[in-house]
Amino acid sequence: MVAMDTNDAPLLGLRTVIYPAPDLAAAKAVFTEVLGVAPYFDEPFYVGFEVGGYELGLSPDADPAAGPITYWGTAEIEAAVGRIRPAAVSVPEPVHDVGEGIKVATVELPGGFRLGLIEHPHFTAAERPAAADGPGR
Repeated sequence: MVAMDTNDAPLLGLRTVIYPAPDLAAAKAVFTEVLGVAPYFDEPFYVGFEVGGYELGLSPDADPAAGPITYWGTAEIEAAVGRIRPAAVSVPEPVHDVGEGIKVATVELPGGFRLGLIEHPHFTAAERPAAADGPGR
């Protein structure tokens, strides 16, 4: 493993979690109930909820056997994938634009871990409430 200066770290922080949702209508109803808010984005190919400044997504095309994929932010996705690729087993989802300049990719790491990457030029981190200072933050 190569030591990395923190200024060179390819990950900026959590951005999105996408859950497989083969029955998109049912999943949308459940998450609307659980979260107490309607989705801000609702299309047949993807439903997105804003939760505390982050994205909770539902994808009818995602593989339920793979489980949810967590996408970590990066400023330069091509560079991040290039930096991670030597440690990766494969790149099941190469870098591609999903609209509005947002780019995503997924790499598989040893142990079967799937690591999602997202370059999201419109993302702004939410303000942290004072109550978030403590265990479990």
